Amino acid sequence: MSPNDTTSHAVLEQLRRQPADRRRILFTGATIVTMDPGLGVIDRGDLLVEGDTITAVGPDLSAGDAVVVDATGAILTPGFVDTHRHAWEAQLRRIMPDVDDLGGYITATLAGYATVYRPEDMYIGTRLAALTAIDSGITTMLDFSHNSRTREHSHAAIQALLDTGIRGVHASMGPHFGEWDRQWPGDLTRIKDQYFSTEDQLLTLRLAALATDEISGPDFAYGNELAAVARELGIGVSVDAVFGMSSSKAVLRWAEAGILSPDVTLIHSTGLTCEAWKAMGETGTTVALAPTSDSQIGLETAIPAVDEALSVGIRPGLSIDVEVALASDMFTQMRALHAIQRMRAVNAAYGTDQQPSRITTYDVLDFATLQGAKTNGLAGVTGSLSPGKKADLLVIQAEDLNNMPLNDPIGTVVLGSDARNISAVIVNGEPRKWCGQVLDVDLPALRSEVHASREYVLNTPAA
Repeated sequence: MSPNDTTSHAVLEQLRRQPADRRRILFTGATIVTMDPGLGVIDRGDLLVEGDTITAVGPDLSAGDAVVVDATGAILTPGFVDTHRHAWEAQLRRIMPDVDDLGGYITATLAGYATVYRPEDMYIGTRLAALTAIDSGITTMLDFSHNSRTREHSHAAIQALLDTGIRGVHASMGPHFGEWDRQWPGDLTRIKDQYFSTEDQLLTLRLAALATDEISGPDFAYGNELAAVARELGIGVSVDAVFGMSSSKAVLRWAEAGILSPDVTLIHSTGLTCEAWKAMGETGTTVALAPTSDSQIGLETAIPAVDEALSVGIRPGLSIDVEVALASDMFTQMRALHAIQRMRAVNAAYGTDQQPSRITTYDVLDFATLQGAKTNGLAGVTGSLSPGKKADLLVIQAEDLNNMPLNDPIGTVVLGSDARNISAVIVNGEPRKWCGQVLDVDLPALRSEVHASREYVLNTPAA
């Protein structure tokens, strides 16, 4: 897919004529940012995809009968991994761009708009979020689906992930406020049997919970009971609203009870005590940071807890969180975290003889890919361009007006690129974006559905 390649539409047609399980794609001539510590960055390299899997990465690979995609002038990277997004809210994008605090968000969204959502609204919001994720290079998205009022609401959210072809993680939780069927968490067994019956599939299931009972009461607070549900089902846990002293005390209780582990993700983790962080590090607990959410909305300290995580050996994943107030792409998260942490590091050392301890563009790209996969429980599946992993990858044009000339590929991805530079997105070996356009989407029809759903939600009194 080089700037001079005039056959890219023909190449797509050629790819799609082949059965997906027997398809072979050879990307040639690219700068390959593998995010695999053993492979590093390969200049003018090739990458072979067979079926849904990356089978070889290196220079001058043999094509055989593979469909050859000329990627000269492009960068290949792993797809980005979003570790936490409330996807059902997408038709409410930027409805409160200057929300001042968590309380304002909760009152307007969770206690208001959420209570009138129908299953079809869940479907439309989740599908819109997933398609937007693909467009901006996110190939894996954890949907923290905390508006599951009925079985049908859960079905709609899961079906939306299936229909977009994203590598989706459905993290299921009941709603904070309003009427609902109280089917959660008991309904998780049926959901798993119906949608998540095999290990080797595009969607995975997690249990979603809150850190404490302060927002919505004890039913949603992570503890021994919910940990037992997750353990019995063999699924991971994602815990949201991990903030401050009350969450710090909860973390220490969880550590003492033996329910912290690498299968547990703590989201935000702002304002936690040193003792809580020590317990998280010792247990291998994963962390999902939300850089723009923490700083823009002002969650607890309003400072993304990257330094705290790194100090105990945790390399965090990154997340989008709520599109009602925030940007929906991973480039923004990487740049925000990169700038905030480096600003803090220099400021802390200013006027002293200390050297600032600054993270790098490699660090934030690692957080957005390999560490995000680990955080979502998918470290062996995605997050790097390693042979044996699933083919989740991006083709980013390095010779576009805003990127040329290519001097540093990682710097170009993190600081120079955006969705317009992503010419192709491959998820599980399947093209989902090609020639700069998301595939298989009737945009006028989608637009009509999104607008109709938004009007219904905004004009229906809260339940």
